[in-house]
Amino acid sequence: MVVPNLCQAAFAMLRQIEPIIVLEQLGSTLFDTALQMVVWDRCANATDPGHSSEDAQQKAMTDFYMINNLIIQLTPIFPALFLARLSDRGRRKAPIVSPLTGYLLSRVILLLVVVLKLPLQVMFAAGTVLGLSGGFTAYWPGVMTLASLGSTAADRSKVLMKVEFMYGLAGVVGSLASGHLFHLYSSSLGHGTILLIISTLLHLLCLLHSIFLLQVKGVSDGEPEENRHLLLRASTNSSVVEAPVEINRVNVALLFVAAILYDFAVGGAIEVLGAFVLRAPLSWNATLVGYGNAAGCVIFLTSYIGVIGFRRCCSDTSLILIGMVSFAVGIYFMSFVTTTLTFYLARALTLFALIPMTTIRSLLSQQVPASSCGMTLTFLQLALKFASLAYIPAFTKIYQGTLDWFPGFVFTLASIFTVLGMTPISIIGCRSPQRWQYEKI
Repeated sequence: MVVPNLCQAAFAMLRQIEPIIVLEQLGSTLFDTALQMVVWDRCANATDPGHSSEDAQQKAMTDFYMINNLIIQLTPIFPALFLARLSDRGRRKAPIVSPLTGYLLSRVILLLVVVLKLPLQVMFAAGTVLGLSGGFTAYWPGVMTLASLGSTAADRSKVLMKVEFMYGLAGVVGSLASGHLFHLYSSSLGHGTILLIISTLLHLLCLLHSIFLLQVKGVSDGEPEENRHLLLRASTNSSVVEAPVEINRVNVALLFVAAILYDFAVGGAIEVLGAFVLRAPLSWNATLVGYGNAAGCVIFLTSYIGVIGFRRCCSDTSLILIGMVSFAVGIYFMSFVTTTLTFYLARALTLFALIPMTTIRSLLSQQVPASSCGMTLTFLQLALKFASLAYIPAFTKIYQGTLDWFPGFVFTLASIFTVLGMTPISIIGCRSPQRWQYEKI
């Protein structure tokens, strides 16, 4: 009886969302390192009058990422809305399967760029394909919706941080391996090919898993709208989520403002960080790039631990402020990084930086009816996408303009925007301090 029970438990686990999160993140971290090194190599011969060859390479690289990221941010808007609507009508797999298809195709395109020596600009087509599939704009709210509606209001932030924990752990493993895998090559294929093949296979496996194994129970169409409760994932500890009938518009608006300001800071800093570590004095290779990406993924783990520890004595708003302070201090210190050691010290200071966005999503899901949760989280993701239309070109051009005198200025700017994002969260805490207090374990 023990063996059949173990097999049933293992199969039940395979039918949950967690394996998809792990497989997708493993494949994405391998892809990110490959893309970063391919872009750096293709931009090596760039020239720019009045600038050194290294600064010209930095400019070419950041220009590519600016255009590519703008494409990725813009194109998912309408597909993500459509997929969110399908999700709220009970088709919960739609915002997961569609983006995973786009991820797979974009990985195949980069593989072809490397193997067939295609122009780097072909990756703009890959970004378009990814965006039209819904991309991360649809995928992550789809994942978070399943996790949110499969928990009680009191435990929701903990559950979402568990998702982030798994996402981060997979990212650490993938990032640590990516640099070493990048150097594996055959004489006919070159660097990065084996890395991209593995990434593509992982995404293919992830897509097949989401189509054939993932089990999602949706909203019953026969129930009245105000009485609908999403059925939770099969679990002996599950209970139905009690969602509000009406939207708390003031709190929702304040949470949106805080999320946008914080994302503006984080997204702007990360936008140029990849190029920053490749220039002197750091001058990282593929292995160090992988280690650096792993350091970023470790933040998922430390943020999860932070939520588990702080939730015993802190309100939701206090948790968000702790995370924002952590990022503001760490990214300010990044402004003055000149060695690999100081880079890791700066990263260590941002150890709670992922708490704010996860907790904001948790609070948002508590302020809307269950049947609108998917659309609300997608609207938040879309708001962040629109914010990126400002911070991507702004931070890129500021970084390019300050290369000669203070390359880390953009990180100081990110710290300032983080401090601004604390204001609406403080207002929420003052308006209803008891509403956001976690139940003690």
